Amino acid sequence: MGVGALTTRILWVAGPVLLVLSIAASTTIGVADLSPADVYRVLVAHLGGPPSGLSAIRDGIVWQWRLPRAVMAAVCGAGLALCGVIMQSLLRNPLADPYVLGVSSGASTGAVTVVVLGIGSGAVSLSGGAFLGAIASFALVMLLAYGAGGGTSRIVLAGVAGTQLFSALTSFIVISSADAERTRGILFWLLGSLSGVDWADVAAAAVAVGIGFAVCIWQARSLDAFTFGNSAAASLGVPVAWVRAGLLVVVALVTATLVSAVGAIGFVGLVLPHATRLVVGVKHRLLLPAVAISGGIFMIWVDAIARTVFAPQEVPVGVVTALIGVPVFAALLFRMRRPT
Repeated sequence: MGVGALTTRILWVAGPVLLVLSIAASTTIGVADLSPADVYRVLVAHLGGPPSGLSAIRDGIVWQWRLPRAVMAAVCGAGLALCGVIMQSLLRNPLADPYVLGVSSGASTGAVTVVVLGIGSGAVSLSGGAFLGAIASFALVMLLAYGAGGGTSRIVLAGVAGTQLFSALTSFIVISSADAERTRGILFWLLGSLSGVDWADVAAAAVAVGIGFAVCIWQARSLDAFTFGNSAAASLGVPVAWVRAGLLVVVALVTATLVSAVGAIGFVGLVLPHATRLVVGVKHRLLLPAVAISGGIFMIWVDAIARTVFAPQEVPVGVVTALIGVPVFAALLFRMRRPT
């Protein structure tokens, strides 16, 4: 058995086990003292097994608060890291992340439009407004990019323009219309927060990430070809324009779904792809599942830190990812530098 095959088997066996153990362990962390056995009994009870034997309050802490939050952290981490790999491969830009397409800033504008201005508040929730804003921003960026002739550089430049536009709109709406309390709540959401998620949010995010993962695995060979450039990919038989457009749509939809549920969480889609490549290499059939698992585990423990380090006060998840991500990214830069 070759080294590559052995690495693949270890990844597919150990990765999911570590992910499940991380979810179980993080669910026990908090003010209420719970054991892994308590988490297991509650899970079995809600899946049709015998009663857990715990009080209704402790059962609710596990099933309605901690467990959906831990699973959502895993799904978000996996999705953002996965989208980061796709963007860096398609654009051949090591600084690309899921938010290059302007999705995050558009979601922020959509969210504040609903919360602050009240537009559509009777029919559209904060998450719904954020999703619509993200899709609108992505559509604008794609129109700008392809109107300017297409190409990876134009996509990046159009994304920068779209991000700046919607960020300015968000700031204008907040400054001109929001009171202090609303501003604080909006800022907390904009920095990323997993508080308040429920199983419906988890299901929507899991479906989006699952479909995105399946499409990306299907196009793994095409992504390998993209790493050598568009011309090389075309010479290998890849329909460059169609594959790139399809994968950009997938990234936008997955990112929009995640951002609309938990806000903008930075550095996961930027740092985790680079760190994972150092371990498993650049072949996407192995890199994609590896980065999804590592992103999920990373986000689970980041969220555990965010909700416990200053308990009962909660720190936005995006703040913690930045505090961890910046020094890690700096270390990766030094690790990857080449002598000249």
